[in-house]
Amino acid sequence: MTLATKSNERILGLLSAAGVFCIWSGFLVFSRAGVQSGLTPFDVTALRFMVAGTLIVPFAMAWWPRHLPLHATLSMSVFGPGALYSVLMYFGLKNSSAAYGGVFANGTLPIFTILMGFFFARQIPSRRQLMAVLTLVVGAVLIGLPGLRTGGSSVVTAIALFLAASAVLSIYFLGVKHWQVEPRQALAMVSLPNAILFLPIWFFFLPSTIHDAAWSTVLLQAAFQGLGPGFLAVILFSISARVLGPTPSAGLAAAVPASATLLAIPVLGEIPAGIEWIGIAIVTAGLVLLLSGQSETRPVQVAMMKGPEI
Repeated sequence: MTLATKSNERILGLLSAAGVFCIWSGFLVFSRAGVQSGLTPFDVTALRFMVAGTLIVPFAMAWWPRHLPLHATLSMSVFGPGALYSVLMYFGLKNSSAAYGGVFANGTLPIFTILMGFFFARQIPSRRQLMAVLTLVVGAVLIGLPGLRTGGSSVVTAIALFLAASAVLSIYFLGVKHWQVEPRQALAMVSLPNAILFLPIWFFFLPSTIHDAAWSTVLLQAAFQGLGPGFLAVILFSISARVLGPTPSAGLAAAVPASATLLAIPVLGEIPAGIEWIGIAIVTAGLVLLLSGQSETRPVQVAMMKGPEI
């Protein structure tokens, strides 16, 4: 691969990561609004896969990665940004502020990705990546402090849900890199199985208030959840993880609280507090450190460390 090709690939990876970054920033706000508008977390999940699954059906046979082993396909379907991840996030956002989601789901994603990569893929991040991730997490925590201080009685449950969602998605990041999953393959494996399995269960067995919700709310959530996190983000996730690697891609998630805070200024008229501005500055420094280097994770060289393959 020529230097020009590598440079173009890295630009594509950075642009894809920026796209995920934007979608994720809106995800916390729109999802929080959705579960507070009368829809249940199951309803929002169903709307997400109604749209994403419908869009994939015509291409599913052509895009399905038949060369992957069964355990790889199952891992990508279960641990990707599918029904399990969605339900965990929506229930967490129903019971707590978006600040919790930003800090405990997005902010901890690089930590889980590093841990999963170490134990399952036997990889360790570079020193630069470790320093960048630590900087991002510190900044994310500072941004989330005002929201954390106003948390309700469900805070412990919400934190547990966000941490579980973060752990689930970190497995997906590693799997995309490990099996070199193409964007369209990731889209097929995440969207179609989750739609086929979750939608009938939701329709027949899970509590729903979708018929009582305003149609404007239903259509807004269907459009955003299905086209944003359900469709575009899955493609961009895959490109980013393959090109930049799982640790830098997950590290960008820790910067989401900063972008969401800035987004709230024009959209909600919420001006960040002093500590939030400090957190934003720290996150920016962490992003520069994370994306400026070319170093990647490397295999652990200790012969006795033989963990299970992904």
